[in-house]
Amino acid sequence: MTTTTTTGNTATPAAEPRRPGLLGLPEAAADTIVLIGGAATIVSAFMSWTWTSDFPGDLTVYGYPAGLQIIAIVGGLLTVLFALGRKNIRGLGWLNPARATNPVFLAAVSAFVVTWFTAIAISVDLGGLVNLDPGAYVAVVGGLLAVLGALALPRDGDGFKAYFTKPDHLPRPALPAAWLQRVIITLCAALALVAFSYGIGIDDDDSETFIGFALLVIFAAWALTAAGLFERFSELNARHKGFGTGMAFLAAVAFPFTQSDDHNANLGVNILIFGTVALGLNIVVGLTGLLDLGYVAFLGVGAYAAALVSGSQYSSIHLQFPFWAAALTGMAASLVFGVLIGAPTLRLRGDYLAIVTLGFGEIFRIAVNNLDGSSGPDVTNGPNGISNIPDLNLFGFNFGTAHDLGGFTIGRFANYFFLMLLFTAIVVFVFKRAADSRIGRSWVAIREDETAATAMGINGFRVKLIAFALGATLAGLAGTVSAHVTYSVVPTPYQFAGAAPPNSAFLLAAVVLGGMGTVGGPILGAVLLYLIPEKLGFLQNYELLAFGVALVVLMRFRPEGIIPNRRRQLEFHETGQLDVPEDGLSAGTVGVTKAEA
Repeated sequence: MTTTTTTGNTATPAAEPRRPGLLGLPEAAADTIVLIGGAATIVSAFMSWTWTSDFPGDLTVYGYPAGLQIIAIVGGLLTVLFALGRKNIRGLGWLNPARATNPVFLAAVSAFVVTWFTAIAISVDLGGLVNLDPGAYVAVVGGLLAVLGALALPRDGDGFKAYFTKPDHLPRPALPAAWLQRVIITLCAALALVAFSYGIGIDDDDSETFIGFALLVIFAAWALTAAGLFERFSELNARHKGFGTGMAFLAAVAFPFTQSDDHNANLGVNILIFGTVALGLNIVVGLTGLLDLGYVAFLGVGAYAAALVSGSQYSSIHLQFPFWAAALTGMAASLVFGVLIGAPTLRLRGDYLAIVTLGFGEIFRIAVNNLDGSSGPDVTNGPNGISNIPDLNLFGFNFGTAHDLGGFTIGRFANYFFLMLLFTAIVVFVFKRAADSRIGRSWVAIREDETAATAMGINGFRVKLIAFALGATLAGLAGTVSAHVTYSVVPTPYQFAGAAPPNSAFLLAAVVLGGMGTVGGPILGAVLLYLIPEKLGFLQNYELLAFGVALVVLMRFRPEGIIPNRRRQLEFHETGQLDVPEDGLSAGTVGVTKAEA
């Protein structure tokens, strides 16, 4: 049990005496074992892990790490750094300010799962342990030693669970100079770009390497959270919000220049479209608390509206608007449909509203499927959709052709990536301004308690209709770009649940898994839900099952989402467990849950 000391209006958890490790070894011996295990993992990556290049990544070359070996190096390096930081050796104490065992153990687990997964995958794919070279044995022994050594280190709590949870109290070190804070933010943005570029650059048929990369990211992020590094970075980013946003944008701009295959830029532009639509849904679900199960229909409205005025030979109205006019047409059409659907339905609440929005999504898909000149008027060309949508041409810049820029060749999808990145920045700006405005506070009040908000003078229907219309408009904007990127618009993708995103179920999941009410949450959710099925082709027939399992696990252990809204964290955790600075909490809620307060 954690004790607290009260000072003024805040309560600070007092540090508890640490308990011996599970294996009962002396602390100095445990530290040595961890360092040996981490170093062995790094060294093993420069050895051959298998004799044949049939296994993805070509792990046969001595002195030249590749594929899963590079990932193992990162896991071993994190293990060594956190172990040295725990003892504050060579000034690395900033990595582990609480001198805790938790990040050391989680970093060791990252090296362990990568090396053991690789050894098992080689044995299964190639037919037995005989296919393992000495480097693989060194790797699995090193990963095991690192974990065993970490289990022997003193714990910050009771039981095995203590190795996985963040210490109750993390010291808050003095912040460096302002210029150094900006350097740290820049380096973190560059590191995020490197990690994303590496992950998206893994071949689609190399599922083993991507699984190893995903395992490393999960446990490394867990270790960084346990060490309090994410919390400190959030504080730095809050102090330099504009600079941090600018660095994130520049990192995104640099992404196409890191890729030699335009297919990866195609993944990037589709992720941005998916993420932008999820941000629009976040206004409806995350800020206002309205469960919309047919939101993908607004993406379809924008896409079809833009396709009809694109000049395609299969368009029924044979008009060609300039893109800015086509974008406004798509946004206006989605806005009109949002108002028409929201006006009669937003007086409903809860499950009833969800059922009505689900019905709207299905009505849209069936309607565009039947407007083929046979079942109804010839507007959308029915199941065949509107194809041969021409590429954009803005101010003489043809998005359909490659361009040379500073020695780099920017392909078609990279062109659309930059355009969609600009639109994403606009949507983020609109989201932030709306959330911080008077209407945004009204949305939050409606979400928390509509009855109380109405009693305080908020016009609930008007506020919800504004949220519904704004979210629909943002989805329509993304739809106009989507129509040109894919060359065609067909009814199939615009359904509640389908084989691949975007559909309403995946859009809603991106918001919930990423973190409702935040900017980064839906974008991160879109990255995960779009990229993972793309890279793990063997899950194609079990995608919804895997997605359901992941959803259950995350809702059990982190119901507030991966990037949580700090207010919403109070609904799920005690304040002692929050990633929130203690001075950010009111005296009445310290040490208790929101419900108890």
